Amino acid sequence: MQFVKKNWMGMLICLVIAVPAWFLGKLFPIIGGPVIAIVAGMIITIFLKDKTKLQSGVTFTSKKILQYAVILLGFGLDLSVVLKTGAQSLPIILSTIATSLIIAFVLCKVMHIPGKISTLVGVGSSICGGSAVAATAPVIDADDEEVAQAISVIFLFNVIAAIVFPHLGTLLGFSQISGEGFGIFAGTAVNDTSSVTACASTWDAMYGLGSATLDKAVTVKLTRTLAIIPITLVLALFRGVQEKKKGGEGTKVSFKQIFPFFILYFIAASVITTIMHTAFAPTSAAYGVAESIFSFLKTVSKFFIVWAMAAIGLNTDIVKLIKTGGKPIFMGLCCWVGITGVSLLMQHALGLW
Repeated sequence: MQFVKKNWMGMLICLVIAVPAWFLGKLFPIIGGPVIAIVAGMIITIFLKDKTKLQSGVTFTSKKILQYAVILLGFGLDLSVVLKTGAQSLPIILSTIATSLIIAFVLCKVMHIPGKISTLVGVGSSICGGSAVAATAPVIDADDEEVAQAISVIFLFNVIAAIVFPHLGTLLGFSQISGEGFGIFAGTAVNDTSSVTACASTWDAMYGLGSATLDKAVTVKLTRTLAIIPITLVLALFRGVQEKKKGGEGTKVSFKQIFPFFILYFIAASVITTIMHTAFAPTSAAYGVAESIFSFLKTVSKFFIVWAMAAIGLNTDIVKLIKTGGKPIFMGLCCWVGITGVSLLMQHALGLW
């Protein structure tokens, strides 16, 4: 009851934005429901003077509803496909992560950008946006202003990617029959899970691919998200050594705090799918029932994505972002361009595009 009282208003306003965005996305698939929801949320938030009563529900929708959407995507994905996709994309993921971290480190030194903001932008750009920033912030003892600035910078390029990349994919000649190539591109080149799903959903809608691109992109993105763990632990170790040199106690890291547990639920959903496929495959009628259930869950997942995008749009203050300063934005741009270029080069080298 307390949960409902605390969150219902924020969740409702996100839902009110999401429903028309969902239908408009079907009418204009070249734009897509997720992008429409993001833009609508960004516009509406300009006119909301006081979001105090809404904030809790908006935050819940942007974080938890999106995670539920990803979990639901696990239904209908055979585990062998998940493992194959993860292994296939691993070289690209490692290359893009290294690229972003190197660019952030170099620009930090050359442009004298504060170290904590540079770390947050570099890690957030290379792994999974806001989630990586949230996991890294307590490890490096970043304050709220630094966290907000890093998330805003990363999200700016997330929104641009969600809008631009599907059209860039068309210009670059990604397959419009299979979602594999563009799915890997979206999963490795777009920062945050939210924009990965928005970007992939738009490509699916543009070319009538169902959820083929979305399935691929999310699997790649979740493989990439696991990099939060080693990178955060390395940062904690480095800070701990630095503090001990100064006579401090070092930094303690909570595994529970940094591990993205929703990935385990995504895998569990995929395991259930694999078992059901094995059990029902001999009987075509029963298999058909199973497939219709999975299809329904995929539709719910896609709507949850639009719902979460509305919340993320409401959480974005474009005016404040522009005023925060040019250097972090320039760093974010360089990381974003570097990741995009390396992702395309690696895909071309591996014969995936």
